[in-house]
Amino acid sequence: MPGDNRKTVREKREGEFPPGIAVVGSGYWGKNLIRNYSRIGALRVICDRDEGILSGFRKQYGEIDACTSLDEVLSRKDVAGIVVATPAETHYALGKRILAAGKHVYIEKPLVLKERHGKELIRLAAEKGLVLMVGHLLQYHPAFILLKEMVSSGQLGRINYICSNRLNFGKIRREENILWSFAPHDISMILSLAGEEPEAVYAIGANYLHQKIADVTTTHLEFPSGIKAHIFVSWLHPYKEQNLIVVGDEKMAVFNDTLPWDRKLCLYPHRIRWEGNMPVPERGEPRYPAVEEGEPLHAECRHFLDCISTGDTPRTDGLEGLRVLRILKASQDSLDACGKKIEISPDESWVGGAAHMERDGSFVHPSSIVDDNVVIGGSTRIWHFCHVLPGSRIGSRCTIGQNVVIGPDVTIGNRCKIQNNISVYKGVILEDGVFCGPSMVFTNVYNPRAEMRKMDQVRETRVRRGATIGANATIICGVTIGRYAFVGGGAVVARDVPDYALVVGNPARRIGWVCRCGERLSPALECPVCGARYREREDTIEEIEAPFSPVNS
Repeated sequence: MPGDNRKTVREKREGEFPPGIAVVGSGYWGKNLIRNYSRIGALRVICDRDEGILSGFRKQYGEIDACTSLDEVLSRKDVAGIVVATPAETHYALGKRILAAGKHVYIEKPLVLKERHGKELIRLAAEKGLVLMVGHLLQYHPAFILLKEMVSSGQLGRINYICSNRLNFGKIRREENILWSFAPHDISMILSLAGEEPEAVYAIGANYLHQKIADVTTTHLEFPSGIKAHIFVSWLHPYKEQNLIVVGDEKMAVFNDTLPWDRKLCLYPHRIRWEGNMPVPERGEPRYPAVEEGEPLHAECRHFLDCISTGDTPRTDGLEGLRVLRILKASQDSLDACGKKIEISPDESWVGGAAHMERDGSFVHPSSIVDDNVVIGGSTRIWHFCHVLPGSRIGSRCTIGQNVVIGPDVTIGNRCKIQNNISVYKGVILEDGVFCGPSMVFTNVYNPRAEMRKMDQVRETRVRRGATIGANATIICGVTIGRYAFVGGGAVVARDVPDYALVVGNPARRIGWVCRCGERLSPALECPVCGARYREREDTIEEIEAPFSPVNS
């Protein structure tokens, strides 16, 4: 009976989720990771060299095991993933041992200190099918997630520049300078917002407390699209300041993490209008978008667990960690050279240009063409007679079938599957986990003419995470396909599709709802296969009981 099936699924879920976690390193930041994994119910063991510290954790967390030996942790069958919160110089050696032992690994920022070591860890994780995640905390902050959605959807217009201030009085370190201690957070956010890597970096700084350790630095990034970014970090500042400012030509946004939740994200609808040849500033009243309150570290910990459970690529995976590392290294080189501008050439390990390649787990068939200025993520496979045009970015673990054209300037997320005979035109954005069936069609101009150029009328089409588009379906430009929605084969979609909707026909109309797993829901909004349950909310539905994921947390 359906009820019995749901009970079986639920019992199985409780036995398997969340995966068991070990935390290696229980110092200043490690104790926060321990607190969160214990709160979730995933913590199995704490590993640290200091037996005195472990004794305190045994008293605090009771039945949680504690040990001083990594070998003991690696041998435990109840530990699926290991969290590394030790000094940066230990990250490579520990990460390599953990992956070699077949365990998923989360490494606090920075990923490693040498680029070749980062590539080795990424390659090892891909070969073994393991999760490698980097602790770039602010990517999981609800205010930043909302800000990124605003930037991606064009609400701020064209981005002109981004600046960040991360300032405080302490905590002063001696194993690393302020650049390596504070700036990784801001570099990670800026790269995510810009959607590209900088072509040049220069940095200046000053040493006040130690002749070889910078206490204050200012880093400048220049991007191919014209975006500029500036990062000011210091642990010798009279007060705490954590500001990220994004200036667009339509609106400006400020993410201030020191303010209360209802004021952390502020939008300024300031803009410039032109009178003759003179720019005239027009001020608008600031407004504060609603930001759902939640601890970013808790969300980050749950994201690691969810990736272990589902096999999804982390939002801050090894590739993202490597990109941040490259910028840190270039900034340090500039700092050492008293502010000399450092040109950053595309990394051939990750950027297209060769007619065919097999590197770092990725493969492009010799019959396919990958133009210059193309980024291809690790473990992505591109098969026969494809063409990827300039400015396109393809995530990791994607599969691109035969005779597919992508670009120019198209963004495709991680773990997407694009079947044969499809053109993904400029203006199309595929988020993570999107499935495109054979011969489905995207358009990018609403009313094209052969004799008139209309590429300045391209409309953005966004297919959100986990959605499926069936064979021979047509997606009219300018629409959004919601998360985990299902477009039936041959359907013609001319308006937005809600999350989880099942649509068919010409024009497409909703005939039901689907689960995250792809099965059609019953009239009671229950999945007959995985046991997940949903409820109606406005013009869509939401999960109320589903397999473990950050969405449900």
